[in-house]
Amino acid sequence: MSVPGDLKYTKSHEWVRTEGDTATIGITDHAQDELGDVVFVELPEEGASFDAGDSFGTVESVKAVSDLYAPVGGEVVEVNSALEESPEKINEDPYGEGWIVKLRTSGDSNLLSAEDYEKVLEEGS
Repeated sequence: MSVPGDLKYTKSHEWVRTEGDTATIGITDHAQDELGDVVFVELPEEGASFDAGDSFGTVESVKAVSDLYAPVGGEVVEVNSALEESPEKINEDPYGEGWIVKLRTSGDSNLLSAEDYEKVLEEGS
């Protein structure tokens, strides 16, 4: 799966789709592939606030438990509650139905373009 050009990325393999002041966040195809089969997602509470770089939850797979880091600061306005019953959506559709959380944000911080994120993957970080 290629890296969608309309999203922004972090070096910790989260993606962000910004629409107005709302940022939809998930993990990249590379991240879900590295994790393997996702079996559980710990989601934050709606109304919780995070600064960019804060851990806001975890993704548990058959291989490991990984923290999720907020690529931007903001307040949680929606969580993907479908992941509670079907965490495998992250594996099946990481850029679509596998989104994790939506934050009301004041804007992008240090996000990478798709091209820059592909360079990170090539470098193997």
